[in-house]
Parts: sequence; C-alpha cells; structure tokens
Amino acid sequence: MRVALPDSSLSAARRSLRAELIARRRRVTPAQRAQAACRIARNADAALHLKSHWRVGLYAALPQELDAAPLIALALQRGCRIYLPRIDRQRAARGMRFLPMRGALRRNRLGIEEPTGARALGARWLDVVFLPLVGFDRSGVRLGTGGGFYDRAFAFRRWRGAWHAPRLVGLAYTFQEVEHISAAAHDVRMDAVVTEEGLIRCTTG
Repeated sequence: MRVALPDSSLSAARRSLRAELIARRRRVTPAQRAQAACRIARNADAALHLKSHWRVGLYAALPQELDAAPLIALALQRGCRIYLPRIDRQRAARGMRFLPMRGALRRNRLGIEEPTGARALGARWLDVVFLPLVGFDRSGVRLGTGGGFYDRAFAFRRWRGAWHAPRLVGLAYTFQEVEHISAAAHDVRMDAVVTEEGLIRCTTG
C-alpha cells in the first residue's frame, strides 16, 4: 500500500523526477532522436491502425522533445485529419485548444509552434491524442513539463464513468518509463504509451 504524499512533498518529488528525466532526455543525440521517432511512428500505426476518418491530436515538438513529425506524416498518409494544440491566454479555464494543421505555424511565447487558424475543435471530439511527456508509469500517470495545459484540456475525462474518448496516448523513449509516479489530484491518466519498443497499455486503458 502506497502512502499519499502531502502536496508540498508531492510537488518536490515530481520536480526532482522531472529534472532528472529532462537531463537524460537532453543526452539523446539527434540521430538517436530521429531513429526513435520513426520507429515510434511505425509502432503507433501498427498498434492503433490509424483510420482515414480519425481526428488526431498531435504536437509540434520542441527540440528536446520526442519528434512527432514522422507520426504526423504517416497519419496524413492514412488520411487522418491532424489537429495541433494552441495555448490561449484568453481562455484561462481551459488554456489549450486544438486547431487544424493548415498553412504556416507561428511560434508562441514558450517557443512552441502553433496553428494560426480561428476554428477550433473541442478536445472531446478528437478520436485519439498523442501527447508529449517527460515521464510515465504503467498506471497511466503522465509527468509533463508542469504547465498543466493537457490536464486542463482533458479534465472532462475524470468525470466520466464509462466513455473516455478521446484515447490519450503518450509518445516516449523507453527510458522515460518510471516504476511509479505519485499522481496529483488534477492528473488525467493516459490509456497507452508508444515507445520505440512498442505499445504499452496502461491499467486505465
């Protein structure tokens, strides 16, 4: 039985783990990153069987994140409609919207490339969302960069008893798996994680 940590201890433990995993991620060479991204794209397609009618949430990776470009290209080949997140300071309650990936992207204040359109799709109407992460465990807890944008965007999943769409799937290097991450109250758990070695189904999914 695991004892719940006080909020302050939980935050400190997650900060320490986040720093350790980010440092390890920085040591990945460009060649290793490119190879892993291609293998993960193939593994995601093989495991999930991307469908032409799917609305797929993906992300424009920062230099240190696992590159999602190969998966975006493969999903487009399969006929999927791709949506990218945009952080919206005018919508503090939600913080993130998903817009079609069309035309040029614009870099936001955090250095993340975002779509520039005006017509957003509600997060609940996506079929599958591939998430960047810093660390994960097999119960579906995702350790992100600490902004909480994805957790707020998909908070509605915590209030459902049965239907958990969209499916939330992390993209990760195998070394980002941790035996246990203490969950925070706001965490929205993932259904699965795809690594360069294959698909890991989380206990929530």
